[in-house]
Amino acid sequence: MTKIVSSPNCGNSPKMEFLKELNIAFAKGNSGFVTESVTDDIVWDIIGDRKIVGKERFVEELEKMKSQKATELIIHQVLSHGKEGAANGIMKMKDGKTYAFADLYVFKSTKGEKLKSITSYCIEI
Repeated sequence: MTKIVSSPNCGNSPKMEFLKELNIAFAKGNSGFVTESVTDDIVWDIIGDRKIVGKERFVEELEKMKSQKATELIIHQVLSHGKEGAANGIMKMKDGKTYAFADLYVFKSTKGEKLKSITSYCIEI
């Protein structure tokens, strides 16, 4: 089971809540929720590692990562404004490694229902 620690926010931003739930789903290996949250032409740029283009490749990448479940997710901040959003925090993994992450998101529209791009920064600490 993944322990979730999240800083409280104002509670009146559906996009911020969506990004929080997206990060929780990712940490728990819930690829179904994550997959349904992106557009068919998603671009995921994992800085310094690789760039994934298209939903099919995105799903393949999520499946590879599924075995690397987090034991703890600490979300420090979730922000959103217009078509953009961001989240950062710490992920502690089953193998004992700990990572600091920051993700920048671009939504398909201001409604914030689907993501069209993700830029991820991740460093082991």
